[in-house]
Amino acid sequence: MAAQDVLGQTARLASSSALLQVLFRVVTFGLNAFTLRYLSRELIGVVNVRLTLLYSTVVFLAREAFRRACLSGSAKRNWTKTINLLWLTVPLGVFWSLILGLVWLHLLEVPDPSVVPHYQAGVVAFGLSAIIELLGEPFWVLAQAHLFVRLKVIAESLSVVSKCILTVTLVILYPQWGLYIFSLAQLLYVSVLVMCYVVYFVMFLGSPEATKKSFPVARVKALLPNFVEDETFVNWKEARLTWSFFKQSFLKQILTEGERYVMTFLNVLNFGDQGVYDIVNNLGSLVARFIFLPIEESFYVFFAKVLERGKTVKDQKQDDVAMAANVLELLLKLVLLIGLTITVFGYAYSQLALDIYGGSMLSSGTGPDLLRCYSLYVLFLAVNGVTECFTFALMCKEEVDRYNFVMLALSFIFLCISYFLTHWYGSVGFILANCFNMGIRIAHSTHYIYDFFKESTHRPLMGLLPSPALLLVYIISAVGTAFSEVLFCCDKGWMARLIHISTGALCLAATLVTMFCTETKLIHFVRSQ
Repeated sequence: MAAQDVLGQTARLASSSALLQVLFRVVTFGLNAFTLRYLSRELIGVVNVRLTLLYSTVVFLAREAFRRACLSGSAKRNWTKTINLLWLTVPLGVFWSLILGLVWLHLLEVPDPSVVPHYQAGVVAFGLSAIIELLGEPFWVLAQAHLFVRLKVIAESLSVVSKCILTVTLVILYPQWGLYIFSLAQLLYVSVLVMCYVVYFVMFLGSPEATKKSFPVARVKALLPNFVEDETFVNWKEARLTWSFFKQSFLKQILTEGERYVMTFLNVLNFGDQGVYDIVNNLGSLVARFIFLPIEESFYVFFAKVLERGKTVKDQKQDDVAMAANVLELLLKLVLLIGLTITVFGYAYSQLALDIYGGSMLSSGTGPDLLRCYSLYVLFLAVNGVTECFTFALMCKEEVDRYNFVMLALSFIFLCISYFLTHWYGSVGFILANCFNMGIRIAHSTHYIYDFFKESTHRPLMGLLPSPALLLVYIISAVGTAFSEVLFCCDKGWMARLIHISTGALCLAATLVTMFCTETKLIHFVRSQ
């Protein structure tokens, strides 16, 4: 497949993934606002922090390394061996579910049954849901490698809508069920997700469309583990790369979910405060999740397909290098401007947003400061996602192994900083520690990118420099909206709030107009791709 075709399909995949993330986050956003009226914040804290952490840890440790290794390189490969390798995620998931399930049941603090009933059933259900989701991993990787955009949209949309409907129904009818509600909803979510992929491939394989596309897998049976006579069970090059990524993914999970591990294992916040933190975290991460994550996932596939892992810039096809450098520069500029916009306007509108969303329970106390800090953290997330996406797509096995040592040291430092900052600043300390963590990771990735392109004429890191005119408009907007918040928000009535909102709208409009006038190359890229 030509590089230009890969770019077009990758952009469509990123766009579709972004729309899916919009759906997921809006549903979570609405679901939290709804459940706050029916359930205690302690119950929400246990579900959204404790149990979700169990599920995400099992899934991440069992499949992340396999995904990165099996999506590297061309889609033309021995898919029998790749599928065999991917099925190893299931026993690995069972192993992690059992080990971590025992930790969650016997070593961690158990919530008060009168406030959070059925905790043990919740642990079992969330661990089981992780195993069920891993049963669909070979199907997911096959679809992702061949850029099946529509399948991903339909599967994940149906699963999240099903989960939402069941949760709302049970919360209204049986609020006393406690964690049973979220356990059943989680099991339904993963079951629908896996079944969508399985049903699609059962119908697709052997069809005229599959034959026309010369799809590498001809029968459904080929999607199951297969032993081939006189050949190894798996591709050992992929297996070794998987092991390297596995060591890295273990550390990356600690860095990604570090604050939840600190909350869970060190009890620095009670379950109620964890619930408030998670609600604010979901609100603050809306844009980060539905834009930055799909871009990172989709363009990792693009860079891995267009450039060859482990080769220097001189040994690559120069046309592909030029395209990759141009795309990287524009992606950096895109996420930087989104991150700056959120940081600038998030500071002055955090308290108003929380007051509208959850009332005084969220807008009083540390809630506004937490969301303001998160607005800054989004900027770090934006840049880190794209720089790491490129770096991980190009690193060879030895470079991945070296980076693992960096991640190990960073994990230890991050956990220590999280612990101390939380004691000093409460939940805000988690966000400050994450900013430090992301800053170090960005420094490493940008250094790698600089070294990769230094022997060429391409300078993609220039994408991190906005135009002076746009930077000036951002500064004026930040000062203007901050003064507006002091004068009109948030206890002076709805008329004052509307003036504050209007001020922000005018500043945002000025920012967007300046952006369209000064960043013409980026605007053309977004429109064309």
